[in-house]
Amino acid sequence: MSSERTLIAAVVLLAVGLGLIFGYTHGSATFNAAYAVSGTLLQVSINTVGLPAMAGFVATVLGTVVLVVAFVQAIVAQSLSRKVPKHDRLPL
Repeated sequence: MSSERTLIAAVVLLAVGLGLIFGYTHGSATFNAAYAVSGTLLQVSINTVGLPAMAGFVATVLGTVVLVVAFVQAIVAQSLSRKVPKHDRLPL
């Protein structure tokens, strides 16, 4: 399997996993800006329950693993690329 197909599979798995997690979220997000930057607050609360939580987590983890595999495949493909011998090159 080529690294392009593996990358597509990783993106699909990550999209499905994160879509399930964030699509069925019951939570809130708050942002408070303050004059002193040290007083600025960003708070995100995400709660996903039931089957979307389990399936979303599994799909996200699988997508991350497949993404790492695609990255390794791309590195190997670049390192094993065909090198042109000197006698096959055209003289300049």
